[in-house]
Amino acid sequence: MSNNVIGEHSRVTLHFSLKLDDGTEVDSTFKGDPASFSVGDGSLLPGFEKALFGLEAGDEAEIEIPPEAGFGQRNPANIQKVRRDHFSPDIELEPGLVVSFDNGSGELPGVIREVGDEEVEVDFNHPLAGQTLTFHVKIIEVASVN
Repeated sequence: MSNNVIGEHSRVTLHFSLKLDDGTEVDSTFKGDPASFSVGDGSLLPGFEKALFGLEAGDEAEIEIPPEAGFGQRNPANIQKVRRDHFSPDIELEPGLVVSFDNGSGELPGVIREVGDEEVEVDFNHPLAGQTLTFHVKIIEVASVN
């Protein structure tokens, strides 16, 4: 194990769990393999990454990430009406179904909120937008990367 402190040029191995305000656990690595990342590689939310700075191997912490530092606030403009005939007739449309749309530069997932005769209401907000996230972390290893 290394006693390096997490900072700008760190490779970190850790266990984490992610819970919502209501206590629902969304994700956890504690019962499996730990996660590894290099600071700044884009694999973690910047707000979460910065909250890890100063921790070292062996540390455990509870980190609360407000929506602004997480997936942002929900944006009503991201809820769109899409004509029903834009969907394949093979798809059984129902609220909660996640559908991928081609936005010209890649795939964009949307969650079906409401299905009407002519239109389908689709929410393109990130499912965790507007949520305060609580991470429990246990730092396993910190290495310096140059």
